[in-house]
Amino acid sequence: MSRIQCPRCLRPQSHCLCPLIPSLESRTRVLLLQHPSEVNHALNTARLAALGLNNAELIVGEVFEDLPKLLNQPGYQARLLFPADNAQPMQAYTASDDPLLLVVPDGTWRKARKMLHLNPLLAALPRVALAGGGVSRYRLRKAPGPGALSTVEAIVQALQVLEAPASFEPLLKPFEALIEGQIAAMGEETFLRNHGPK
Repeated sequence: MSRIQCPRCLRPQSHCLCPLIPSLESRTRVLLLQHPSEVNHALNTARLAALGLNNAELIVGEVFEDLPKLLNQPGYQARLLFPADNAQPMQAYTASDDPLLLVVPDGTWRKARKMLHLNPLLAALPRVALAGGGVSRYRLRKAPGPGALSTVEAIVQALQVLEAPASFEPLLKPFEALIEGQIAAMGEETFLRNHGPK
């Protein structure tokens, strides 16, 4: 028998995260393009980000037909948050800057690259990158390398830089609760065995 699910955060009703999800304003518009394989992932952090930011939109798919319309938002300049040799480091807005439409692919690195491959418009966007050295709080997934963050962490880090001194830390509250819940569910011993310090 399947457990009753919260229609908003998609978590089992007994572990609903909605009370922890903030409602934050941002100058930046965040467009999350989520690979279909992530939708039912227990740790769907893109959804948490989209729910917690009033100026965010989450679209699920692999090929995005209406990309031209999505990327042409009046008053915003579109940038892809994805590493590349020519990616510009994030910088705080100055008073005269147009805010960014921050396009964030959500999926494993391989799936995100595939989405760029299938959507040439996306691949052609100017890229921005986070300053290196961020440490993920995501203790349940083996990160491919230092600086590899979950989607919600990457968005929080980007917004903290762009919109300093505003804080977007509250977005991480439901994320941390989610991880605590997963650890509790698997039991401390299993967690330490699989994810603890080596």
